[in-house]
Amino acid sequence: MSKRPKPFSSEWLQAPESPPERPRRLSSTSGSAFVALAARLPSERTISVIVVLMLVLGSFWFAAPNGIAIIDAPSGDVPDGSVTSAPDLELDDVPESAAPEISTDSLTVVEGDIAATIETEITPPDLNLGQAPAEANTPGGIFPESRVLTFYGFPNDANMGILGQYEPEDLLEELRLLAAEYEEADPTRPVLIALEVIASVAQPEPQADGSYLLDAPASLLDQYVEFAEENDILLIFDVQVGYRTVQQEVEGLRPWLEKPFVHLAIDPEFAMDDGEIPSVHIGQIDGTDVTWTQNYLAQLSAELGIPPKILIVHQFLESMIENKDKIQMVVGVQLVIDSDGFGPPADKRNTYGVTNGSNPIEYNGLKLFYEQDNPLMTAADVLELSPVPDLIIYQ
Repeated sequence: MSKRPKPFSSEWLQAPESPPERPRRLSSTSGSAFVALAARLPSERTISVIVVLMLVLGSFWFAAPNGIAIIDAPSGDVPDGSVTSAPDLELDDVPESAAPEISTDSLTVVEGDIAATIETEITPPDLNLGQAPAEANTPGGIFPESRVLTFYGFPNDANMGILGQYEPEDLLEELRLLAAEYEEADPTRPVLIALEVIASVAQPEPQADGSYLLDAPASLLDQYVEFAEENDILLIFDVQVGYRTVQQEVEGLRPWLEKPFVHLAIDPEFAMDDGEIPSVHIGQIDGTDVTWTQNYLAQLSAELGIPPKILIVHQFLESMIENKDKIQMVVGVQLVIDSDGFGPPADKRNTYGVTNGSNPIEYNGLKLFYEQDNPLMTAADVLELSPVPDLIIYQ
């Protein structure tokens, strides 16, 4: 066999076609037919070129979609100069985004039977991820370690609550039995007992000073101070304000508030505006009145070196405490919002949800009425409320 150039070399491509060799092991008839068929086939060179083109086209067909080459990057450091820097992109001016259309106006929600209006301002969430505040903002206070249980009313007046129906000694015995029920329902929290005496009683007539108030005699207040001190219980004086100011009522009780076991309650129901009459109109106080009283009591305790005071504010309508959302906790005094509505348990739960659940401030109270609440909630019923009451009053 003669020496031939290497396939696909320049000599191979330029060399003339070699005549096909005749087969030597076929018969003359078969050989003639084979030669005739072979003469019609493309040359060896043409077939080789066709095969190469098919392979090239096939490689494009089976490549990654859209011509994107997927290459595994080698492990280790990349040699300098082997990474192509990203091109600088010039973008057309982008139009400014439209201003948000979300309104942050106040929302007004009306709660059914009690017709309470709750205004809640929408504010950005507080994303404070630091340490949670301590449960007790006032060291040495009664709450939250203890729960307070008290009987309410005016002495010798059976129409104004249980306190006016019995002598103090009998009330004390009943209070201790009731406290045992609460401690059995919640053994984790001891119960302290108290008497809540109305110190200024609202009247339907102006009275001599035009205040629509009848003040309890100082001797009567002294009598209950002595009884509370002798029996190591708490005493709460309740003011109904009338046409006086909260400041006048609180400052008038200072001689008794200087006692370490005497605390204060304000009843906005009987705090009247011009032209209003107690028991005909439902009164109101402002959040600034509560804040002033908080600071007054905190300063009083600090000056005298006595334990922090409890301040109770009664409420059964949202309108009774205007600007309630402005009230804050004040170190040195413990504020309790007392849900003061009467009725069946379902109504009391609804009222409690408005006065204490919708805008909680610090501590929570509930008043129960022996005459008007039907049926009367049990200790277990009371402690199932959320938030759980810290103070329970029976009238």
